[in-house]
Amino acid sequence: MPSPLSADRPAPQPPERDAVDALINRTLRLRGDVDAVRRDAVLIDEEDAQMRWQRALCELAVHHLDDLGAQLGQLKEGLPPQPPEQAPGTSAQGESNETSDQPEPGSLIGRVGSADWNLLTDEVTWSEDLFQIFGRSPDAGPLSLDELPSVLLPEDQPLLTALVTDCLVDGRPIDGEFRILRTDGRTRTLHMMGEPVLDTDGCTASMWAVLRDVSELRRSQQVVRRSHDSVRRRQHMARTEHRMAVELQEAVLPPWRGSLRLPSRGVGALDIAAHYLPSESSSLIGGDWYDALELPDGRTVLTVGDLTGHGIQATSAMAMLLGALRGMAVAGIEPGALMGHLNQLLESSVQPALGSAVCCRFDPSARTLTWAQAGHPAPLLFRDAEGRPLLPPDGVLLGAASGVAYEQDEVHLLPGDVLVLHTDGLNRRSDRGAGPDALLALAPHFARARTAQECLRTVVTEFGGTERLDDACVLIARIGA
Repeated sequence: MPSPLSADRPAPQPPERDAVDALINRTLRLRGDVDAVRRDAVLIDEEDAQMRWQRALCELAVHHLDDLGAQLGQLKEGLPPQPPEQAPGTSAQGESNETSDQPEPGSLIGRVGSADWNLLTDEVTWSEDLFQIFGRSPDAGPLSLDELPSVLLPEDQPLLTALVTDCLVDGRPIDGEFRILRTDGRTRTLHMMGEPVLDTDGCTASMWAVLRDVSELRRSQQVVRRSHDSVRRRQHMARTEHRMAVELQEAVLPPWRGSLRLPSRGVGALDIAAHYLPSESSSLIGGDWYDALELPDGRTVLTVGDLTGHGIQATSAMAMLLGALRGMAVAGIEPGALMGHLNQLLESSVQPALGSAVCCRFDPSARTLTWAQAGHPAPLLFRDAEGRPLLPPDGVLLGAASGVAYEQDEVHLLPGDVLVLHTDGLNRRSDRGAGPDALLALAPHFARARTAQECLRTVVTEFGGTERLDDACVLIARIGA
């Protein structure tokens, strides 16, 4: 151990016992609080990288507090008494004095040993714990400074050589880590702190060091780093996928903003406005769509729909389905038969999914609406300050069954009528009533509105600030004179 001349600092005074007791009590309370958080973090989904990282941090914090508590306990107790002289290899009770070289369960403090290398006499002194750290029998004797690098991993040997040289030649303190390969084949990570001991002439007479086995601590820190890196990779992938989903959605949904008049000429045209409302979590970009399309014969197709799932897969499937719908509508296929073809398309796709949709075809000359639905909320018809859902024809979810026939119905509309098409995500609200009743309650506002855009602003005001679990689309068509 170092002489009084070492370290160029006054000898440490023993701490006040009351102050150490207070530190121990505060550490125990904090340890209990962190342990409670750790227990809550155990019941997590192993696939959630962020939760795994949080749990690893809790584990590491508990271990650090265990270390702190053990060290404060040693500080309180002071130096252990010297054991009586006894025969080599036996304890005072006549049992073997070989103890486990592993730390206590649940602790990362590891073993701490000390060494003193005398440069004048070549005498080397190791503590008993240091022999156990190195997995070395006391009968084999301690390692000299020249022999010490031989038990290190080859890549760590230059580091130890540099640390020892700086200490002996330049008088610098030692503070570094290296890995050793024990005789039992296990690799351990040691943290070494030491100082030169000077003689009366100021020359280095010996070197002392304290070595601590920090293998478990470093292993836990690696778990934290790996979990954190996994979280960052997943977050980066999620941001990239979200950006791609948004770009794909913007490319597929109609580019018009504000109101749209279809057909562009003639009487009985529809005044149309639509809006996409994101979910409470804007990262959930789903497969919702809305569309309004003028057909070559002057009729207009209105449609909204929703596919299961979120992200690139949902938006790409939505793009495929909406493209097929537009093509079949332009080809003159009736809404009921069109739903049947979409069902076959979705069922036979490489990545099967379920979806709901409603497709309406409006004839401005006769003011008739022919429509069909596939497991979707029925359009709402507002007339004379009152609203009601249209009676839905038969139709099941897209992709749910093969060979399904979808019925269609026809409704006569009047000038001033307001037709509202929406996806079911519009109804998932946490702070007020859900379902079509919330939309039907807007009938007086729609009666006073002069355009579809005014009606849409009412809907967005009512629903846009609420917390939805899913994204939603709403399309409003006002029948002109």
